[in-house]
Amino acid sequence: MTEISRITHWIGGKPWSGTAQRHGEVFDPATGSVASYVDFAAESEVDLAVETARAAWRSWRGASLTARANVLFSFRELLNSRKSELAAIVTAEHGKVLSDAAGEVQRALEAVEFACGIPQLLKGGFSENASTRVDVYSIQQSLGVVGVISPFNFPAMVPLWFVPNAIACGNAVVLKPSEKDPSAANFIAELWAEAGLPEGVLNVVHGDKVAVDRLLEHPEVKAISFVGSTPIAKYVYERGTASGKRVQALGGAKNHMVVLPDADLDLAADAAVSAGFGSAGERCMAVSVVVAVDPVGDELVAKIAQRMPGLKVGDGRQADSEMGPLVTAVHRDKVASYLDSGVAEGAELVVDGRAHPINGGEQGFWLGPTLFDRVRPEMSVYTDEIFGPVLSVLRCPSYDAAVELVNANRYGNGTAIFTNDGGAARRYQNEIEVGMVGVNVPIPVPVSYYSFGGWKDSLFGDSHAYGPEGVHFFTRTKVVTSRWLDPSHGGINLGFPQNT
Repeated sequence: MTEISRITHWIGGKPWSGTAQRHGEVFDPATGSVASYVDFAAESEVDLAVETARAAWRSWRGASLTARANVLFSFRELLNSRKSELAAIVTAEHGKVLSDAAGEVQRALEAVEFACGIPQLLKGGFSENASTRVDVYSIQQSLGVVGVISPFNFPAMVPLWFVPNAIACGNAVVLKPSEKDPSAANFIAELWAEAGLPEGVLNVVHGDKVAVDRLLEHPEVKAISFVGSTPIAKYVYERGTASGKRVQALGGAKNHMVVLPDADLDLAADAAVSAGFGSAGERCMAVSVVVAVDPVGDELVAKIAQRMPGLKVGDGRQADSEMGPLVTAVHRDKVASYLDSGVAEGAELVVDGRAHPINGGEQGFWLGPTLFDRVRPEMSVYTDEIFGPVLSVLRCPSYDAAVELVNANRYGNGTAIFTNDGGAARRYQNEIEVGMVGVNVPIPVPVSYYSFGGWKDSLFGDSHAYGPEGVHFFTRTKVVTSRWLDPSHGGINLGFPQNT
């Protein structure tokens, strides 16, 4: 029998096993078998990681921008040269197909490349002679130790949304990845070490709520970046801010794709299938709702349904697989339960994913693509973030009704409109209360030099992820007012200072 491997923490620039009093199981989603065990950190081990990071920050904060950029460029080259290895790790533990995992790593690379420009990004402002012989200028300085808590659905990309910017800005990081697919974080930490990052600037602790709560309450952790479900995002935000921390907590989504009557319906159907079922729907930017504006509903549903039987669902490591399993059996069962509740509430189950042919292990965590039609806003398949391969179609009589529907939803992460009418598209982008908008683009994830984040219950905090807002989040601004006296300073003056 093959010995099951053990995934340990990464503290002080090297693997650190500690006492390992608790551990979790990491599954191969395609077979349902236990692939490895991951150590769960006790509070004392989180404290050690924070103390190690704090010690490393004292010197890293003073590293020149050139020195930081050199490490970032080295890390970028290592990540690029070994991206296929990282993609394979993601597929093995998460289940998404290799092409999707490779795309995740490529988007992570873009975020790293943005952070490589840190000498330019940290340029402050300067005002000469703001008052007579008085100069005023601003500088951006690091926060200290920051925590990053990342989700299971993007075990490589989401940590790299935050960690490069945090490190580039002079902070030290404690990363707590999802316990469901933890190996990518350790691989990334190894690459940072090889790139020359000083020991302790990046630390990885694995675990569950114990580790999360300790990061949220630890007095030396100055900021928290989080991505996950809305209930947990709200918890992280409230508990973190109550402890005096700066928090950006990105939550869930219910992303709508509005299809107007003038749209290319073949393009819209392709987009709905791709954006609804890619990564088995385990994306916060997945399209989970198609809003068909009359009279295109029947034709659009038919076109979507026609495309679904041809999707190849199987082990993500197989070259011909287009959609893999869900990440755990518990999550698969929860998603599958919505098929019964949707029917019970009156939705029309057009395509039942439970009947889809599967090319994988019998005990794998499988659910094929599913399509509901004639969903109503009060149904649970609409109100809940299902986070699986379940696509719901709602009918609306007009553009105005579609906008009202989207704006009434509690989430405001991403949305898309499919139309050939430029005026309608421009009106939609202005009227819609959502943070990221696509026009004939179903998954409008911003490029790295913009920032990612939604509105309403999709974001708690003021700063979006990566890009310019990421740099702002990981720094604090200091304004310096300076006067260097010369022999003509004029002597003592006891009057109130005036700007002259």
